[in-house]
Amino acid sequence: MSNSAGSESMLREVDILIKGGTALTLSPERDTIEDCCIAVKDDRITFIGDARNGKDPFQAREIIHAQDCVIMPGLINAHTHAAMVCFRGLADDLPLMDWLNNYIFPAESLNVDEELVYYGTLLACVEMIKSGTTTFCDGYFFENQAVRAVKEVGMRAVLAQGIVDLPTPDVKDPEMNLQIAEEFLLSNADHSTISPALFCHAAYTCSSKTLKQVKELTLNHGVPYLIHLSESKGEVEQIKNEYGMTPVFYLKDIGVLDRNLIADHCVCLTDDEMDILKECGVKVVHNPESNMKMASGIAPIPELMSRGIPVGLGTDGCASNNDLDMFQEMDTAAKLHKVMHADPTVMNAKEVVEMATVGSAGVLGLDNTVGRLEIGKKADIIIIDMNKPHLTPLYNIYSHLVYAVSGADVITTIINGKLIMKDRKVLAIDEESVKREVNRIAGKIKKSLN
Repeated sequence: MSNSAGSESMLREVDILIKGGTALTLSPERDTIEDCCIAVKDDRITFIGDARNGKDPFQAREIIHAQDCVIMPGLINAHTHAAMVCFRGLADDLPLMDWLNNYIFPAESLNVDEELVYYGTLLACVEMIKSGTTTFCDGYFFENQAVRAVKEVGMRAVLAQGIVDLPTPDVKDPEMNLQIAEEFLLSNADHSTISPALFCHAAYTCSSKTLKQVKELTLNHGVPYLIHLSESKGEVEQIKNEYGMTPVFYLKDIGVLDRNLIADHCVCLTDDEMDILKECGVKVVHNPESNMKMASGIAPIPELMSRGIPVGLGTDGCASNNDLDMFQEMDTAAKLHKVMHADPTVMNAKEVVEMATVGSAGVLGLDNTVGRLEIGKKADIIIIDMNKPHLTPLYNIYSHLVYAVSGADVITTIINGKLIMKDRKVLAIDEESVKREVNRIAGKIKKSLN
């Protein structure tokens, strides 16, 4: 009896133990581990290695058997507007400026309120969790309601208060932008899974004064500065007409470009502009499906990456995509640049998977926290069921993840050491109730536009 008690005392107590399957760690030391064992204690990975053939040194509260599965870091959606799921499919097949000025901006001014942002963000979180995303970067109005939703569902997020020099649903007087922005940063400065940030919509919706004031605010608080940059030819021409230079040169001229700037889209860039982004340490987020759908163009991602510019991957919002499936985004990113360059070797599958994980983590300043499966990293893990007809046979994991897997193949999601989805059921909230609320809000949106 004493021997039994002694052997039990040798067991390491953990919260979650994942056994079997293939771990894709994305770690330079050991990329894949067959028949793996991953232990999670509190919010971190405490062990990753080969399974012990039934002789586990662990005692776990939750054991997940992952035979025939791939276990990998959760995907990181580096740019979206989560609450805009409420406008999914509202105004499709339109040019960017027509879409914004004649449809989206009016719909937002009439309908965006705290309720829409809360339920819209909840639904977006459900969609992302069920398609393998564990972290996302968001910029929108009433962002404290996004904070509320993210806390409730248990995701990791960089959440940015949106700023434009126009009356908005949450800031009726643009003169209050800076005060409200700082209050948002101060009220969300200390949370384990939420990082606050600020989001200036674009150079054509924010004055140089606002752009510079927000820059100072982000530097004072040490938070990221998000902006849509050179998203379309129309934007470039508008800024050239107003300021006599392109958006990149303009932002450099007023002192906005630096290492804490995250530039979304970056479709219309010259070689000189790419060199400036490199020189200033700017980070870029690629949104291929949104850019394709709006016919904005194709961002020069291979050229940016060849310069060593950090690049992450994002979906943009559901009003311009129309989904938040990062597996689909990876597939599009890989294929788009191959056909653009007439070169099948461009943007290979491994590069694209890294862009959606460690790449996005680096862009968001979270690379010391998430993006790889390594001891000490936060336990943000997804498990993909590979025992499917469309995933059989398996020769190359990276290839399957980019060209064959869909978000619907994700069966388990762990975020910050907590089991968030099990057997494709999101545990913290009632998914059906959230869908009902968003459908109710959609009815109000239709009525307002009619």
